[in-house]
Amino acid sequence: MTWSHADKAWPTRGLSYGADYNPEQWDKDVWREDVRLMSQAGVNLVSLGIFSWGLVEVADGEFHWDWLDEIVDLLGEAGIAIDLATPTAAPPGWLLAAHPGIRPLDHDMQPHWPGARLGWCPSSPVFRTYALRIVRALADRYGHRDHVVMWHVSNELGGGNGRCHCDTSAAAFRDWLRRKYGTLDALNKAWGTAFWGHTYRDFAHIIPPRGNDMKNPSLVLDFDRFSSDELLAHYLAERDVLKSVTPELPVTTNFMVGAEPDVVDYPRWAPHMDIVANDHYTRSSDPVPEQDVAFSGDRMRAMTTQRRPWLLMEHSTSAVSWQPRNRAKTPGELIRNSLSHVGHGADGVLFFQWRASRAGAEQFHSAMVPHAGEDSELYRDVCTLGRYLRRLAPVMGSRAPRARIGIVFDDEAGWAMSKGVKPNNHLAYGRIVRDWHHAFWRLNQSIEVLPPWSDYTGYEVLVVPALFLTDDDTAARVSAFAEAGGTVAVGFLSGVVDEHDQVRLGGYPGAFRELLGASCEEFRPLQEGETFTLDNGWSGTEWTELVRVHDAEVIARYAGGHLGGRPAITSRSLGAGGRAVYVSAGLDSDALLALARSLVDPAGVADVPRGVEVLVRRNEEETFTFFINHADDTAVVAALGREMLTDEAVGGELRVPAGEVRVVRSGTAG
Repeated sequence: MTWSHADKAWPTRGLSYGADYNPEQWDKDVWREDVRLMSQAGVNLVSLGIFSWGLVEVADGEFHWDWLDEIVDLLGEAGIAIDLATPTAAPPGWLLAAHPGIRPLDHDMQPHWPGARLGWCPSSPVFRTYALRIVRALADRYGHRDHVVMWHVSNELGGGNGRCHCDTSAAAFRDWLRRKYGTLDALNKAWGTAFWGHTYRDFAHIIPPRGNDMKNPSLVLDFDRFSSDELLAHYLAERDVLKSVTPELPVTTNFMVGAEPDVVDYPRWAPHMDIVANDHYTRSSDPVPEQDVAFSGDRMRAMTTQRRPWLLMEHSTSAVSWQPRNRAKTPGELIRNSLSHVGHGADGVLFFQWRASRAGAEQFHSAMVPHAGEDSELYRDVCTLGRYLRRLAPVMGSRAPRARIGIVFDDEAGWAMSKGVKPNNHLAYGRIVRDWHHAFWRLNQSIEVLPPWSDYTGYEVLVVPALFLTDDDTAARVSAFAEAGGTVAVGFLSGVVDEHDQVRLGGYPGAFRELLGASCEEFRPLQEGETFTLDNGWSGTEWTELVRVHDAEVIARYAGGHLGGRPAITSRSLGAGGRAVYVSAGLDSDALLALARSLVDPAGVADVPRGVEVLVRRNEEETFTFFINHADDTAVVAALGREMLTDEAVGGELRVPAGEVRVVRSGTAG
């Protein structure tokens, strides 16, 4: 049931559609009803067995496979493919009781008590031994079933055990530091341990950042890096067992990529995935959830090799259950969110979960089949989405063209900025980056949110917002991009510290001073409620700086206040038509929009009604243009080709009803 999709196996013959499936929560008569409803909705892939360890291995070395055999056979008979999970996200009670030392400890050395998920230390050799045993048993039993088409390692790794401070982790951390630095002299220099007299004379004296007191930020940053590496090592250990049994099957795990620094460094994990997969959930408090969907999609696409398709492993049909106030999705939002992910490069749309649970921690989380059952608006939307995805099958394997805008996002920079005391401790790294993304998204620009080590060639504009931690290589490549004719926009709090989290001396933003031809003598963060206005009419809040211009043009100055007349935004021209813009002020959304408009070629700004998002995917022969109407009124857009959801010919104008999606298939991609 697998076949070549680009250079990797894709799990389904059409766009993947389905959900996490947890039949162990239900009687067997419900299983047959589930299969009927899945077939009716067009489901062709389910993630199975994610939390099944204790139901399969009921005691140490005692396996009960009967129930799992039965559901695997039932799904196969119905033609529904299985993304089979290793159940290591949920260690069984007998294992936790026999080996309590596998539980992770928080920074106060308090244990992760049984009852939640991922209750294990990534550095624990005891846990690793038991985990790989169940993985091997699972692979041996089901790996060669025709309809088992992909492996799903654990679940949301780090989402519960992202940082473990136990003694086992401490020992592994010290080994990691020895490999990285080699000598204590190198470590002491990198960490600046002379401050507060914390110089180390023995690696054995180093412990993780325990407790709530202020810690050396360089130590904390390296512990974050170590923790990401330990979780990746566990993923690779499970993957290697699976590959030893079924080398032909793709292996993945589900990321949790959004607009905040991730618990692990997913862009560094992505090359180890056969298929890059993501879980994404909008926030009830988010005023623009559709832009959050776009931001996530723009990050995922940039993580893949040459913009290869990726998989949306989880999202919600409607409300989730873990936010303070759980908003139900509005009519049409389920379909808009799903097809937006497809427009951003996903070749599959899966949900958590298939059937809403009667019991347990997420009993009020929405699902493809709600508590109300088949006779519900939600399930009817699920069926409609299934029909749409079948009609969109020709989109499969196509890719987005190179984006015009590159926005640099780095988990390590986010970790460094968010940990320890800063001039303004209320600024959120992800919020700053997303504000820049929002401005270009409103202009319907094609965007990729990329890690700093990416290849910058081909973008027209490169945005570097709040890249607090910047190494010399990144700074040099950003400068080279501008010198080659590109436009660079550097935001405040960028280039402030080096890769060891040590401040770059000589004025901020240290890594980019020469490129920008301007520098900051002193940060001037604003107090709550304070605002500023610039002499061009733009305004903002939160952040200002005392800036000195060396070799740049002043674009806007502060109007009034103690910084009155001082530069706020500067621009420096470079060879080959490049320029480097420095934005030292915390601009509000309208000002950022105006700035973004000034940075892009007007000919590249799509002429579509406000609220319509335009996304493009192409293969060698065809172009697929997604028009997503987030507005409350019908929109009319220019288009030519055939609309794929209604099968209507489009001769120049296309009507996109309020809250709906249309996809136009047109001739040669060119």
